[in-house]
Amino acid sequence: MTDLPNVNPDCFDPITAAGLKPATSSTHKPRILLLYGSLRERSFSRFAAEESARILTEYGAETRLFDPRDLPLPDATDAEHPKVAELRALVGWCEGMVWSSPERHGAMSGVMKAQIDWIPLSLGGVRPTQGKTLAVMQVCGGSQSFNTVNQLRILGRWMRLLTIPNQSSVARAWDEFDDQGRMKPSPYYNRIVDVMEELMRFTLLTRDLRDHLTDRYSERVESHAALSARVNQSKAV
Repeated sequence: MTDLPNVNPDCFDPITAAGLKPATSSTHKPRILLLYGSLRERSFSRFAAEESARILTEYGAETRLFDPRDLPLPDATDAEHPKVAELRALVGWCEGMVWSSPERHGAMSGVMKAQIDWIPLSLGGVRPTQGKTLAVMQVCGGSQSFNTVNQLRILGRWMRLLTIPNQSSVARAWDEFDDQGRMKPSPYYNRIVDVMEELMRFTLLTRDLRDHLTDRYSERVESHAALSARVNQSKAV
């Protein structure tokens, strides 16, 4: 077998692979960013995200919700727009994310997709989402569906996020929240608690191991800058 260039033999050391213990462990609160996919005044995807933030705070996380109002459509302006800059700064700040979208016409909302599309795969030499954790949720106007969470999982994988196994889909969301936007006790609420608990566990387990989890042979062979220069398109598509 031909030796592979630029392969770090330590990557194949079973002791190292079994240990994977960082020299130091983070002591700050896990930082979680929550995105929601509706601009309605009574937005159930926002209510679900806000409820999730309360749960995460109880578990010891620091949370921030991004308000998508005034966010322009992708490519309608440049990344210097204040709302785009705010979103990208929050993505850089966080160690995990929650994506909460309504299902519209069997898919995630345009508001949700616009936010994700403004998150770049790379910023200079930094991949802002790679190795961070993600929980996906959806709210439904009718019976329970999983179309949107399935789509969100595809996007999470594409952006190299560590999407946790558990997920939430709230059926008949209009009947699951009270007049103040708080979620009523129900199995749907219990599932959201399960999802946030799992997100916290995965974030605590992986946030100090991102260098191990995101170290790729292809990127050791060719730097990110060289790859960008090679594949950069000179014409619009």
